[in-house]
Amino acid sequence: MMKTMVDAYFWLLRAVIAVLLAAMVVLVFGNVVLRYGFNSGIAISEELSRWLFVWMVFLGAIIGLKEHAHLGVDSLVKVLSPFGRKVCYGLSHALMLYASVLLTEGSWKQTVLNWDTVAPASGLSVGLFYAAGIVFGASSCVIIVHELYRLVTGQVADADLIAISESEELPHSPGAASGKQQA
Repeated sequence: MMKTMVDAYFWLLRAVIAVLLAAMVVLVFGNVVLRYGFNSGIAISEELSRWLFVWMVFLGAIIGLKEHAHLGVDSLVKVLSPFGRKVCYGLSHALMLYASVLLTEGSWKQTVLNWDTVAPASGLSVGLFYAAGIVFGASSCVIIVHELYRLVTGQVADADLIAISESEELPHSPGAASGKQQA
């Protein structure tokens, strides 16, 4: 049941990201055509596309965190023993959790502070802009706590202790972390 809910959440995130991207393309392309072709434009286009981009980035970062798709430096961790890797994995996740809590708290404060402020072009609440940080922070806290739980209960394989991608083109896989080449 829980796995189905988690899968549905990440499917929803991907769908929302696709809709946001499509809306950005329509707004920006439409504004360019109107500006150069008809000497007019959509006043809301620039502001709204910027907001959609911010939301898209934050939602994509949630998916990247879950899939271990973020880039990182692993030169130190590669030379450590399995115990040292576990310590570094736990320490890095604890620091990420701390940063996520701070981001969530700060985003909450900014959302509340700016809820009554109106954006100039769209008339929308500026608090909606900062709410992206709340969604990311809350989601990332859950993901990181789950990863720490897996570490403490021994469910993280030694090959997964280096949880970064070697390249933007290669997704994270247990074989990549242990130095094996992917076909």
